[in-house]
Amino acid sequence: MVDNVGGSSSSNVDINGGIKEQDRLLPIANVGRIMKQILPPNAKISKESKETMQECVSEFISFVTSEASEKCRKERRKTVNGDDICWALGSLGFDDYAEPMRRYLHRYRELEVDRTTATNQDHRGNNSPQEIIRDHDHHHHQLFRLPPS
Repeated sequence: MVDNVGGSSSSNVDINGGIKEQDRLLPIANVGRIMKQILPPNAKISKESKETMQECVSEFISFVTSEASEKCRKERRKTVNGDDICWALGSLGFDDYAEPMRRYLHRYRELEVDRTTATNQDHRGNNSPQEIIRDHDHHHHQLFRLPPS
């Protein structure tokens, strides 16, 4: 590990001063799970395919996040939000992804308001445990449906 200025060490930095691979890459199990969801049920996925996809998606996320971070830095903000990510996608030429992501983010925010309102009602004892579970499941399924364009 590399000592920082304060004399303590960081667990996210390798001995060469770079970011550890496990912190740079998405978990391979998650990548494999997503690949399985999109491919036919009988498809086989090699370890090398998963590793290649892991590298690609991690690099893509880093690329987009860096662009969004730079925008925030120029605007003297410390927090990157969903709007910044959508802007970065468009700025980098991924317009086919930016617009669906904007719609998804808009829908997510609408559902969060609904969920917060429902949670506040739940705390007042207005809903049974079964209703709370049903509403949670409904919210989860609504989140993954994009509104019509």
